[in-house]
Amino acid sequence: MHQVETSVRHKVLWLQVWALAGIQGAFILSWVIYNLYLVDLLGEFDFPKPLAVGILMVENALGAVMEPLMGSFSDRFQHWVGSRLPIIAFGMILASSCSIAIPAILVFGNSQGVMRWILPTALLSWALAMTVFRSPALSLLGRYAFATNLPQAASILTLVGAVAGAMAPLASEFILGLGKEFAFAIGSFVLLGAAAALRFANPDRLISSSDTSKTDRNSRGKISIACLSLIFGAGVGVTLGFRLLMQNFPKIIKLQVPGANTGIILGCIFIALAITAIPSGLLARRLGNRRSMLLGLGLMAVFCGSIALTGNSITAVGIAIFLGASYSLVSNGTIPFALSLVPSEKGGLGTGMFFSGGAVASSFFFGVILSSPEGIAPQFGAILGALAFIFAAACVTFSARIGSYN
Repeated sequence: MHQVETSVRHKVLWLQVWALAGIQGAFILSWVIYNLYLVDLLGEFDFPKPLAVGILMVENALGAVMEPLMGSFSDRFQHWVGSRLPIIAFGMILASSCSIAIPAILVFGNSQGVMRWILPTALLSWALAMTVFRSPALSLLGRYAFATNLPQAASILTLVGAVAGAMAPLASEFILGLGKEFAFAIGSFVLLGAAAALRFANPDRLISSSDTSKTDRNSRGKISIACLSLIFGAGVGVTLGFRLLMQNFPKIIKLQVPGANTGIILGCIFIALAITAIPSGLLARRLGNRRSMLLGLGLMAVFCGSIALTGNSITAVGIAIFLGASYSLVSNGTIPFALSLVPSEKGGLGTGMFFSGGAVASSFFFGVILSSPEGIAPQFGAILGALAFIFAAACVTFSARIGSYN
C-alpha cells in the first residue's frame, strides 16, 4: 500500500517529481526519434511517403481511446493494489521492446509480399505501447504536491520536456547521423532508465498525511461529464494550436525571411520554454492555475497571430522567445487543470482525457490539415492556431463556473 509523507515541511516531493519529469522527457525524446526516422523506415520497405501521415493519424486516433482507457484502468488498479507502478513499468518495458524491434525488423525482415506489413504493425504497436504508461504516470503528480503547488511541480516536467523537444529542431541532423539502430536503442534505454528512476523514487508516497482526509473526501465525488468535456476540449485546443504554430511559423519565416535558420529560431521556442518554466510555475502559484493558464493562452493567441508579421531574423527570434515564455504558463498548468476537475481517485482518467483531446487534435491535424493536397496558407494556419488557443481558454474559463475538487 502507499506510504504517506508525514512532514508538512515537504510541500512538494521533488524527488518523485523529477522522476516523473524523467518519464516526460523519455516520452518526448522517443517521439522525436520516431518522427525523424518514420519516413525513412517506411521507405526502406518501399512504402510511399504519404503512408507516414496516415500512420500518424491512425496512431493518434487509437491514442484518443487508449489514453483515458489506460488512465481509468490505472485508477482502478491504484484502488485494488495501492500502486500504479506495475502498469507504468509494463507500458514502458513494452514500448522499449517495440523500440528495439522496429530497426530489427528492417535488418531481418522481408520487404516483399505480405511480410512487409510487419513494419507498419510494429510502428502502430510501439505507439500504442507509449499510451499505456503516460496517463497513469503523469497523474501521479497530484500525489506529490498540494493543489496550489501543482503548477510549480509541473514546471519541472515542462523544463525536462522542453529540453527533450528541443532535440527536434536543434539536433535532428545529429540524431539522424546516429543511424536508426543506435537512435532507437537510445530511445529504448532512456525509457527503461526513466522507469527504473521512478521505481527507486518510491512513487507511491503522498505529499502529507493531512491530505489523506481530502483524498478520502474527493474519492466520494462523482465524475462530471461537463468537467471531462472541458478537460478534453482544453487538450484539443492546446495541442492543435501548438501544432499549427510549429507547422506554419517556419513556413512564414522561409517566405518572409529568406536564408534564415528556421531550426535555430524554432529551437528558441523550446529554449525559452525551458528557461521560463520554473519562474512561470512560481507565478502560477501566486496567480492561481486558471488565471495563469488564461494569461498564457491569451498571449499564445496574440503571438501566434503575430507570426505573420515576421519581417527579419531578429523579429522572428523575438517572437519565438515570447512564444516559448507564454507557452510555459500553459504547459505548467495542463495536468494540474485536468487533476482539479476530477475526484482525486480519478486522476488517471482526468489526465487521460486531456491527452485524448490532444490525440484527437493531432489526428485531425495529420488527417485533414497536413494531408490536404492544396494545403493551407501559412498566415491562415497561424490564425487557426490562435483560434485554437482561444478555444482552450474558453474551456478553462467555463471550468471556473463548475468548481474544482482541490
